[in-house]
Amino acid sequence: MAIPKRTDRSRILILDAADAAFREKGFAATSVEEIAMRAGLTRKTVYNLFASKDEIASQLIARVEANDAPYRDRMEAGDDVFPLLEGVFLDSARWCLANPSLARLALAPADRPSLEPPSDRPSFQRLVRDILLLGQRQGFIRKDDDPNFMALVLLGIYGQAMLSALTRGQFTEGEIRHIIRIVVEGIGQRSSR
Repeated sequence: MAIPKRTDRSRILILDAADAAFREKGFAATSVEEIAMRAGLTRKTVYNLFASKDEIASQLIARVEANDAPYRDRMEAGDDVFPLLEGVFLDSARWCLANPSLARLALAPADRPSLEPPSDRPSFQRLVRDILLLGQRQGFIRKDDDPNFMALVLLGIYGQAMLSALTRGQFTEGEIRHIIRIVVEGIGQRSSR
């Protein structure tokens, strides 16, 4: 097993320290100095590895998004799309409620997402899009629309619901299932034409 380079170890220390500080104090109340102290590093080292506290938060969010292997294994096994979507969103909701300050940043990013998920890293958007593609192959998700667009619609509705839940401090599994059902089934009655 290869030993990580010093910079890689320092990055991990910083991210772990920031994660703990953001959970304990919130994003706004945590300073770079606090993160450096918790990591056992200097403020200068933190700034040599990360341009800002916002970049640290973005890296923490990306680290969470990169942990999609269990869902991808279920997709590979051909799990039904609806329980899979529910599981993904329930796990995300639990993370959001446990990490409210980071969740607010993830759910209301400064840069609006594009139709295509980022190509340079794993993303929640790509995971949802890929689950919708699976649903199209299974015949449960409509095939006449772009899965990238449908993922953005689903994520937009979910994001607004989670931002409201963070304000209230709660979110139920039933609410997640309801959001998925409404989005997937649509809000209108199908025409008999």
